[in-house]
Amino acid sequence: MTTFPKRIALLGSTGSIGRQTLDVVRRFPEQFRIVAMAARSNVDLLAQQVQEFQPELVTCYADAPEVEAKARRLLPQALLGEQGLLAVATHADADILVAATSGLVGLMPTLAAIGAGKTIALANKETLVMAGHLVTQAAQRVGVPIYPIDSEHSAIWQCLRGEEQKDIHRLLLTASGGPFRATPLEELKTVTVKQALAHPTWSMGPKITIDSATLMNKALEVIESHWFFGVPYEKMEVVVHPESIIHSMVEFVDGSIKMQASLPSMHLPIMNALGYPNRLASADTDFIRELRWADVGVLHFEDLELTRFPCFRLAVEAGKRGGTYPCALVGADEEAVELFLTGKIGYLEIAQIIETVLERHQSIEQPDVAATLEACAWARRTVRELWKKRAQV
Repeated sequence: MTTFPKRIALLGSTGSIGRQTLDVVRRFPEQFRIVAMAARSNVDLLAQQVQEFQPELVTCYADAPEVEAKARRLLPQALLGEQGLLAVATHADADILVAATSGLVGLMPTLAAIGAGKTIALANKETLVMAGHLVTQAAQRVGVPIYPIDSEHSAIWQCLRGEEQKDIHRLLLTASGGPFRATPLEELKTVTVKQALAHPTWSMGPKITIDSATLMNKALEVIESHWFFGVPYEKMEVVVHPESIIHSMVEFVDGSIKMQASLPSMHLPIMNALGYPNRLASADTDFIRELRWADVGVLHFEDLELTRFPCFRLAVEAGKRGGTYPCALVGADEEAVELFLTGKIGYLEIAQIIETVLERHQSIEQPDVAATLEACAWARRTVRELWKKRAQV
């Protein structure tokens, strides 16, 4: 039986998902309470959040002396470093962990929270992409549920409620196509950082926005879906849907298709994950807008153009190959995107660098945590070495 308020430990409180999670908590104070929170480097905002939500435990985990000094001054009660993340994730009073950090830092706290019997609301992509076998096995072993915080996975999760696994014919994930869906291929050579950050539908952080432009993000969602729902890759497809109204679909063996629709908002997947098995009334919020079909008028769907999105192809191939290929993929992408964001490589070079790294990678089957993290670290080092060689030419 669900008891309220649900007590939440929040990793990544100052990021996009973290802030929207706090919007939901703020709007439904009788349903939810923050008992622990952690953020990376935005100490000023974290201090404001701590003052408002009064968590029992707070952590700042940036590995930077100036950030730690500021945290000591503004949040003298805060734990520092990655050990603080583990403390937040396993806080004794927490019922559910919202894992909203970006990058590799979310893996160990999520595994620790599973070990402590916490329900997981997962927004961190790298956790399942890199270590899906470890995370799902750990969760199954102790009977911990993992709920998705993502529009596509939340849509599929809702469509599958009450259905049998054997009746799934295929999953259809939708993609907006990003800012370059219709850009002439020749013009992609001169794409700027500003253009790549101008997503037509969603407002997100810089890393995930670039991943959405290259469709790396969508391929990572395909890999996540494999682990979330236990569906093989050959039973998953991606369709381009520029309006981002239909968030994903499930086709069943009898030909029926279920789909979940709403105006674009990450608040809704957060509400679904936190409120499950109950639904929270969107009329009680000011961040969920009513979908009026007459106003939408027409919806469009297109086939995915793989030549336009080489990152998508590379990532799905890595997922299918398994082992530590997805780990190398994540590390190479993180480093390559950072090089692009800082103006050191061009947009098309992101995929070229990732492909080179994956070609060089020697995969380990059924990796443990150490091998998972090392494969990712190796990929990052390899990208930096490749860039240094290019810069010297």
